[in-house]
Amino acid sequence: MLDKVELRKLQGFLRNALGNEAIRVTQAKSNPDDADVHFGERVIGTIVVDDEDGDRSFAFSMKIPVERPVLQDYLRRLFENSKLKIVPRAKKTDSVELNSDDDFLGVISADDAAGTSFTLQVAILDFDLEDF
Repeated sequence: MLDKVELRKLQGFLRNALGNEAIRVTQAKSNPDDADVHFGERVIGTIVVDDEDGDRSFAFSMKIPVERPVLQDYLRRLFENSKLKIVPRAKKTDSVELNSDDDFLGVISADDAAGTSFTLQVAILDFDLEDF
């Protein structure tokens, strides 16, 4: 189960990574072991806890309902952050990286072969939260 300190740290991490103070992280209503990520009034993603290896880590997942050519524009406009950029992955055509300037944030993978929707996956390790 996520405690209030972890929720606050996860919120700080995502606000910093995505560059927008309007992001909120709350305990998920459907599963107290997970968190919901809100932007404004809507839930934009979830955070799942991973305790399996003895190290606590988190996985943020967000569906992106746009096609590949407009991914970067969509994310920049959504989070009002011009530092977000899409970077091709070496030898991969079904996914791209999301960076903030030159800092790697996560991987965006196609949900279908046609590339009409995508999912952003951000791995958050316990030491990533130390500054928040």
